[in-house]
Amino acid sequence: MSRGLGLNQSLYNGFLTAGRVWGLLADNFGAKVFFLVCVAIAGIVGAATASRRILFVQTVPAVLALLFVLLA
Repeated sequence: MSRGLGLNQSLYNGFLTAGRVWGLLADNFGAKVFFLVCVAIAGIVGAATASRRILFVQTVPAVLALLFVLLA
């Protein structure tokens, strides 16, 4: 069971990373916003279900990056 969870989490993180890279390389505003919001929501869920530390490691940087993207 834990192997399946690890695989799921790795795949999920891979898709989020691919989306962020795509948003940066293609300079696609919509992709940047969408994937940063996805990362922030994933951080909130992770903080609620696994560890509050995730909130500071994942959600806060995603929200700050989102603010910079929106203000640029």
